[in-house]
Amino acid sequence: MSFYLKLFSLIIPILFGTSLQSLSQTIEGRVTDGDTGEPLAGASILEVGTENGTSTDADGEFSLRLRESGYELRISFIGYQTQTVSFTETDSYLEIELTSQPVTAGEVFVNALRVDDSTPVAYSNISRDAIEIRNTGQDIPMLVSTSPSVVSASDAGAGIGYTNMRIRGVDQARINVTVNGIPMNDSESHGVFWVNMPDFASSTQNIQIQRGVGTSTHGASAFGATMNLQSALMRPDSYGEVDLGVGAYGTQKATVQLGSGLMDNGWQVEGRLSKIDSDGYIDRAESDLRSFYLSAARHGDRSLLKADVFSGQERTYQAWNGVPEPILENNPNQLENYITDLWLGQEEADRWRNSLGNRQFNEYTYEDQVDNYQQDHYQLHYSYKLTDNWTTNTSLHYTYGRGYFEQFREDDGLATYNIDPIEIGGETIEQSDLVRRRWLDNDFYGVIASNEYRLEDEWNLTIGGAYNEYDGDHFGEVIWAEFAGESQPGDRYYNNNGFKTDFNIYGKLNYYFSSSFNTYLDLQYRAVTYRFLGLRIDGNTGEVNDVTQRDRINFFNPKAGFVYRFADGQRAFASLSVGGKEPTRRDYVESTEESRPDPERLFDYELGYHGDFGRYSLGVNLYYMLYKDQLITTGEMNDVGNTVRENVPDSYRTGVELQLGARITNQFQWNGNLTFSQNKVNEYEYFLDDFDQGTQERFLFEDVDIALSPSTIANSILSYQSGGFRTEWISKFVSRQYLDNTQNENRSIDPYWVNDLVVRYHWDALPFVRSLTASLTVNNILNEKYVANGYTFGWISGGEQRHFNYYYPQAERHVMFNMKVGF
Repeated sequence: MSFYLKLFSLIIPILFGTSLQSLSQTIEGRVTDGDTGEPLAGASILEVGTENGTSTDADGEFSLRLRESGYELRISFIGYQTQTVSFTETDSYLEIELTSQPVTAGEVFVNALRVDDSTPVAYSNISRDAIEIRNTGQDIPMLVSTSPSVVSASDAGAGIGYTNMRIRGVDQARINVTVNGIPMNDSESHGVFWVNMPDFASSTQNIQIQRGVGTSTHGASAFGATMNLQSALMRPDSYGEVDLGVGAYGTQKATVQLGSGLMDNGWQVEGRLSKIDSDGYIDRAESDLRSFYLSAARHGDRSLLKADVFSGQERTYQAWNGVPEPILENNPNQLENYITDLWLGQEEADRWRNSLGNRQFNEYTYEDQVDNYQQDHYQLHYSYKLTDNWTTNTSLHYTYGRGYFEQFREDDGLATYNIDPIEIGGETIEQSDLVRRRWLDNDFYGVIASNEYRLEDEWNLTIGGAYNEYDGDHFGEVIWAEFAGESQPGDRYYNNNGFKTDFNIYGKLNYYFSSSFNTYLDLQYRAVTYRFLGLRIDGNTGEVNDVTQRDRINFFNPKAGFVYRFADGQRAFASLSVGGKEPTRRDYVESTEESRPDPERLFDYELGYHGDFGRYSLGVNLYYMLYKDQLITTGEMNDVGNTVRENVPDSYRTGVELQLGARITNQFQWNGNLTFSQNKVNEYEYFLDDFDQGTQERFLFEDVDIALSPSTIANSILSYQSGGFRTEWISKFVSRQYLDNTQNENRSIDPYWVNDLVVRYHWDALPFVRSLTASLTVNNILNEKYVANGYTFGWISGGEQRHFNYYYPQAERHVMFNMKVGF
């Protein structure tokens, strides 16, 4: 199927939908305090089953054009019980009274970091209902893959185990992630390892993705997007749920959730236990995942005290290396070149030859080539409503992570492991087969606070900040060696520590000149200090020594913009945001003070419009992200012979994001999004090691695509719902992605178009159970053989460039069946 036919198949539902003529009803009403009769300004009004909503004005009144014909509204307001109201076509004005109650919503702890329609930011909200439809045990990057500008991939191929995502072409290490406002990005690598949080989606109430720099948050700066997760379902009534799933590639999922509801003494408790097993699509890429979540909250008259504890333990067989291109493409001639140039032994070469055409090939065969890690999270939150307009929040957090990955190494140099050469029969042994473990043992802790003062339709001010510390040990052990010499089990061949502090303070002001126009100002100061074991060159001898180094970086990140509302359901915005980001641990420890890279800067320009027209909605967002000193791998060696990322003076990402939605009939709905972008390095120096000359050869490229940044991303969701039955046809298209910054098609990922089918039925009020939900998900239903991620490396040898491509193929058609029983 051609590119244009695939793209057309994504947008044809909207072309069909817009040809239908239908009328929609507008409902009006007023929301008041049930005790005092006073109007509630700013109460949220949402049409059940849709994203169509509005809020009440200063008099508590609202007007909403409906999309559905089976009318229900959900009304919510902080400090009041959420109420669902049903009505008929003959109703024209609703009088709704909300019952006062203590603050019960966990969103009070994420409000300081989240945005709404009054903030000039491009964002998407993912509701609990949307999470549940796709939650079959896969990691969160796979569940959010249909959000605008998102591309997700899985190392093991089936969405369980190591997964990753990119937003606007930006990798996971540049996407800021928080849970209840607490940073999740690793302090040193800046990545988020979702495998350490298995089945966290089952305890996630909602997700907000802010594209671009977004609003000020905690942790590593956002260089492409921000993702904020709110945990805890905190349902008002007691409940119990058992969710069981089984599917292809040996996948099994079991989740048990219990909740007390809000008790008379003001306490509320809920918890979850989860177990997920999968063989993985890639050979031997098994995942053994365990997790739990426990939350307890105490509701006072004006306060909320909440404690969250969650933990994930994973043991995954490594599929990190991907599949060599000639094996994936069944190319025997290319394979022989790989075997020769990569110096494979005879046994390994024969195994590669016998694997030609095997998309599920795994280089590793050692039985315990595993990653084994556990991460425990402790969060304590407190919110107090000082006045009706003033709320203060404080959070303490602590994360403890520890674990290792184990590797078999063939003929490794003993000197690397501080093992002296061994004399056997007059022969000096300097190399040995061995098994090593590389450990992490780290602590991350801190305090976060915010104060919000809000005068509806006038202004609201949020002041907040955080102080966090990270203390991480890195060490390695040889647990077995064919020739171990005088070394002992437990000896550490390296042992170092990284200590990092991260302080930030911010202020956010939203000022309303009128009900139609408001301006936004967000100022953040962030200070980072980092102490680590790095390298230094002796000025007299030229020797490279390990020494403790320190760095301190200060960032000022201003953001400003405005929002204009043309009419009910329509808004336009414009903004300019600045972000700053420090180098990663690898950038630091593999360079000296003289050669380590500089911090990066991002200037993000956004212009957007969104309109809701009853049965139809339209969103358009234009962005231009200008990077100064962006860190990109060039292949150049620094002053100590390491290849690390280098600062590129000028690069940019620019594009348009389109969002479309249509209620085709009362049962059929279509939603889609489409991103067209250019992601360019203005001038790129590329270096290849020349093994013939013992030097590096330099190549200069101009106006080339940034690696792994597709120019087109499209998503389509066509859904049908009638009563308890719901089905969705989900399509995704991703254009060509280059593996490096040379824009060479021989080192790229082919475009792909993949489709999933979800069928779900929900029964209420059955005998002996509260509810029953059965779902069948057919992933990649059209059996597309596609690749979603990859990498490349190379050198010059024999007077020729030699490049080696590795890819991560994703699973072919596979099925997952889930059944959830509610009590």
